[in-house]
Amino acid sequence: MNYKHLYYFWVIANTGSIVRASEQLHLTPQTISGQLGKLEDDFGMLLFTRSGRNLVLNDTGRFVFSYANDIFTLGAELEEMLDNFPANPPQVLKVGIADVVPKSIAYHLLKPALELPESVLIVCREGKLPELLSDLAVHTLNLIITDSPMSRTSSIKCFNHSLGQCGLTFFATRKLARIYSGDFPGVLDGAPMLLPGKQTAIRIKLMQWFNEQQIHPRIVGEFDDSALMKTFGQSGAGIFIAPSVIEDEIVQQYGVDIMGRVEDVIDQFYAISVERKLTHPAVLAITQTARSELFV
Repeated sequence: MNYKHLYYFWVIANTGSIVRASEQLHLTPQTISGQLGKLEDDFGMLLFTRSGRNLVLNDTGRFVFSYANDIFTLGAELEEMLDNFPANPPQVLKVGIADVVPKSIAYHLLKPALELPESVLIVCREGKLPELLSDLAVHTLNLIITDSPMSRTSSIKCFNHSLGQCGLTFFATRKLARIYSGDFPGVLDGAPMLLPGKQTAIRIKLMQWFNEQQIHPRIVGEFDDSALMKTFGQSGAGIFIAPSVIEDEIVQQYGVDIMGRVEDVIDQFYAISVERKLTHPAVLAITQTARSELFV
């Protein structure tokens, strides 16, 4: 297929006539008409029907135009991007964030990459860990941040890098905290509780801890999205948890009280990469700051 002929067809379709297309392309109408005829010969079918002096796309023409429009619209976008492309383009860091990771934790982990002397463009994608691992395997991601290490039985060759760990803090609205005041953690027995989804690593650890403490909270909500869980907690729907390293932010952002802290239930965070030894400057900044500052 001759893309020059396809481009002429696209211009004719947009302008509605060969004469107007020739004016836009600065070619003679005879040239445009001849090139359109060659394209129709290549396809073995007509693309237009005549309506007076104008050309109107037929069914086949509309089908071809939909593809041509995508091709040349993207081409125009590429030209515009290149015209505005910086002389020193930033390093691109493509990060997958497992949806179980609290947004605030993700921000604090990624923030050091933005503070490097060289310019860095962070591209974040949130999703389930198996989907993110598939993207990492084909190098459409540089790094994954998650709350559990990749299984050793995984068929994808990747490496776990521990970022750090911390305990858990329990939060509630002031009204709910007053209702369930008393010795912590005993006050959690029978209390309304908002928990992370059953597939999260911290949920499994937390349920084990409840059993060990013989505490049986009344589970009123389960959430894969930690931000949604906090929003429900802010409304007074139940007591909720978050990593202790961000407890000050949770109190300030959601206007809730701290009911207590648990150091026996450890929330862990990992970076997963295809590199055994990390080399990307932004990734090194993320891992080093996490270990030396955030999870001290």
